[in-house]
Amino acid sequence: MRVVIKLGTSTVTHATGHLNIRRVELLCKTLADLKNAGHEVIMVSSGAIAMGVGKLRLPGRPEDIPGRQAAAAVGQCELMYTYDRLFGKYNHTVAQLLLTADDIHQEDRRHNVMATLTRLLDFGAIPVINENDTVATAELEGGVIGDNDTLSAEVAVFVKADLLVLLTDIPGLFTADPRTDPAAKLVPLVTELTDELVASAGGAGSDFGTGGMKTKLDAARLLQPHGINMVITNGQNPESLYDVVAGMPVGTRFAFRKPTQV
Repeated sequence: MRVVIKLGTSTVTHATGHLNIRRVELLCKTLADLKNAGHEVIMVSSGAIAMGVGKLRLPGRPEDIPGRQAAAAVGQCELMYTYDRLFGKYNHTVAQLLLTADDIHQEDRRHNVMATLTRLLDFGAIPVINENDTVATAELEGGVIGDNDTLSAEVAVFVKADLLVLLTDIPGLFTADPRTDPAAKLVPLVTELTDELVASAGGAGSDFGTGGMKTKLDAARLLQPHGINMVITNGQNPESLYDVVAGMPVGTRFAFRKPTQV
């Protein structure tokens, strides 16, 4: 199975912006084991800005775009160093790809990215993808790609993934915002996106991240025409990925029908 795993900022860092060492170590161990079992793993990892904030000992996420870009430049180095070290313990090699909207939407550049990703998978590497925050302002301003939920869905489409997993700070899609409505119930299965479902989505996510439930449903909307399944689940327990990949009921599963071949 070819799986794209999107790691939200809240999954890889503490609220302080510093690395959540225990969780990331277990996450890398689990993904390495899934790879050993024969699965192809592609990561889309948030957290560069938050880790830069922690590394630079800033009081919080910078308000200005150049400040966030500078934090991302520092944090991305720390992030990749961490992944390289942790996956290296299990004899796996990581590869960094920093993308912009043009790399996704311009045909020639998209082709080059696809070719590189395909060859990396052929080589047995684990691609780690993030938006290039130091030159692209879409995520920082809410633009063309805008967040790693959307980016991970775009990646899943052009690598023809079997599954996209969004690891976040809540257990899945709820009937209302569980942070404000105690009556909110988890939606375990979605087979079709409806306007009502999209309208029920909340707004922004964590203080350090850029996504919320709306961006996750936008990601599902991108996947639906291609019949690519998606799971939203809490990243606090990385070992739940075993059950997710096995098709067990974890979080919210978007089970879309494969398009009919003409």
